[in-house]
Amino acid sequence: MRILYLYCHPLPESFHAAIRAEALAALKAAGHEVDLMDLYAEGFDPVLSEDGRRRYHDTSINQTGLEDPIARLRAAEAIVVQFPTWSFGPPAMLKGFFDRMFMPGVGFDISDPAAVKPLLGHIRSITGIVTYGRPWWYAKFMGDPPRKIVMRYLWWFTGWKAKRRYLAHYHMNVATPESRTAFIAKVKAAMAGV
Repeated sequence: MRILYLYCHPLPESFHAAIRAEALAALKAAGHEVDLMDLYAEGFDPVLSEDGRRRYHDTSINQTGLEDPIARLRAAEAIVVQFPTWSFGPPAMLKGFFDRMFMPGVGFDISDPAAVKPLLGHIRSITGIVTYGRPWWYAKFMGDPPRKIVMRYLWWFTGWKAKRRYLAHYHMNVATPESRTAFIAKVKAAMAGV
């Protein structure tokens, strides 16, 4: 399967980098073709500019400057999105990716505004790998936006068809080496079955 591995963390020495290394190794060992899109390393511009917003609905020009990431998204059969939770949401870099990439003509067809249609039906699987600084109950109390983004928002673009999985490590502020090791093992096992 062709997998777009959407990675969003700025530090190469982070726990997220360790998770990513093991996840990528497991995906490749399972025979998947993986396209790592590291938003920070690739210098993705998350800002929807004034000009970008003005041409947002014009599908003849709204993809200008985004041809490469759009082609990579369209080539994917599965998406793995990995990120930390900051301020009870995804990092601004990832939110900006969604703002810019999931647009008319790419993520959805809005030619009939009363019946908007998703355009990513080729995506058969979505996996979220997410860490939180706070405990699970606090994330739930806040409405858990990261889980909803992965399990609902991204799922809609596939026409409600993709298989979904959400892997979360809560309360990273007090995580132990054992809990980190167990989470990496859980991610590796999940990647074998993407």
